[in-house]
Amino acid sequence: MGRSAEWVKAVETGRLLPPRLHMLSQVAKALRVDLAALATPDEPVAVSVGPGHAHLPAVREALNRWPVALDAEPPPLDHIRARLDSAWRARHAAPDHRTVVGALLPGLIRDAQHATRATRGDQRRQAQASLADALGLTQMFLAYQPAGDLLWRTVDRAMLAAQEADDPLALAGATWFAAAAHRDTGDWDTAMAITLDTLAAVKPALPDASDDLLAMSGALQVEAALTAARSGEAGRAWHHLDIAARVAKRLPDTFYQRWSSFSKVMMAPHAVTVEVELRKAGQALRHADRSDPNAIPSRPRRARHLIEVARGHHLRNDTAATVGTLDLAYETAPETIRYNGHARSIVLEMIEGSGPHRRRAHDLAVKVGLAH
Repeated sequence: MGRSAEWVKAVETGRLLPPRLHMLSQVAKALRVDLAALATPDEPVAVSVGPGHAHLPAVREALNRWPVALDAEPPPLDHIRARLDSAWRARHAAPDHRTVVGALLPGLIRDAQHATRATRGDQRRQAQASLADALGLTQMFLAYQPAGDLLWRTVDRAMLAAQEADDPLALAGATWFAAAAHRDTGDWDTAMAITLDTLAAVKPALPDASDDLLAMSGALQVEAALTAARSGEAGRAWHHLDIAARVAKRLPDTFYQRWSSFSKVMMAPHAVTVEVELRKAGQALRHADRSDPNAIPSRPRRARHLIEVARGHHLRNDTAATVGTLDLAYETAPETIRYNGHARSIVLEMIEGSGPHRRRAHDLAVKVGLAH
């Protein structure tokens, strides 16, 4: 199957979510058994993948239809960039961020694609950078939805657009999104390789880099840390996170990178995730105690951090703290927890168990969409 022993170990110990349907099919083929012998076909989709969003069909159509006939002028690039800025601000501010972003994406995708066809020279490179930006936002919308084919086409298209843009920032951003996709499917070797390749490519530009490019280099170091932690390499994980912390110190105190959320305020939350991935609950919760979720400007990122803290409590079998923290994540950004595979798996496990907090877990399962 092309998967390492570390991948198998991570599935068995819970560092990775249960494999999704396409991966289970490969396991079944390798073992020469029926797929039904491993899991019911809808189980991986129901638990680790959220529901298809109401805006998914419109986003799919926009991605599937490339501009062929150029019988109209595209909007000016400044206009497209302003709309992208507005969409990213809305994404960070809205509790229902997928709904808000999903309504904006079809028009952004169409206009950005049109601009890459209708421009030449420097303007075309700028249009490609804007398209990569729009496709990064699209990847965030598609994540954890039943649209794996669309997600991977978006990842590939964004990388191609970033390369055509000949822009270190666009390349770093597209790589960050692509590495996360590879890491989430257990392809850690590829995730690490493309991350380190891009870090090497942008390194010459870092001494005089903009805050955005500097932040994206730090975000790639965090991505390398998370990939190493997912595969159980503690020393390597902390090596990359330490480099990221040094990068964060070079940024203004109020800076917050719109793609990756990289900033000074995010270093403690990143440490929580690294320790959770390493299954060190005590260490993760100590880092959580040193961070203030309310200091995170982005609502979905704040909710994501709370889910990571809940994972730490869950590792310690502290059901009350787990449910309470997941409730807080839901209040912060409902559409984050509804589509987060870790949160969904934890909630499902708690409602199938017993104990005094099962009722609260069931109420949360109803809100997340796992129970009626």
